[in-house]
Amino acid sequence: MERIDPPYVGDERSQLEAWLDYHRATVHVKCAGLSEVDAWQAPLPSSPLVSPGGLVSHLLWVERNWFEAVMAGREYPVPWTEDDPDADFRRVDDETLADALARYEVQCDVSREVAAELSLDATGKRRGEDVSLRWVYLHMIEETARHNGHLDAVRELIDGAVGE
Repeated sequence: MERIDPPYVGDERSQLEAWLDYHRATVHVKCAGLSEVDAWQAPLPSSPLVSPGGLVSHLLWVERNWFEAVMAGREYPVPWTEDDPDADFRRVDDETLADALARYEVQCDVSREVAAELSLDATGKRRGEDVSLRWVYLHMIEETARHNGHLDAVRELIDGAVGE
């Protein structure tokens, strides 16, 4: 996934889409060059599930939830349970980081397809309340950017790499 700087000028929708795509691509940049062992290390004692691969997996589920479940009203099985509410951060079987990134990229494509059919004012339901696609875009920009910050921190702790 190529990271392209968002344009300085544009309409609201193209700006929202460009910024979210920028942060989606940044996930790939932050994970580039990690060894398979390092990809699944969680170096923060207070956050034992926060590995680069785990963050990619979590972001996939965040995309699926907001675009497919909330905005498109689709139902699908989720990995988390009451007993394991953070299962979306866990490695799936012997999945590689490349596999996780590929699944994330496919999910981002699905999210784009869902959003393309909707106006920014279109609403979905979350916990019984209306939420607009505009709000979802803003939230996803924030969420993905925040987790890119986490990727920066864990990456530096794992192998000393400092992100761009």
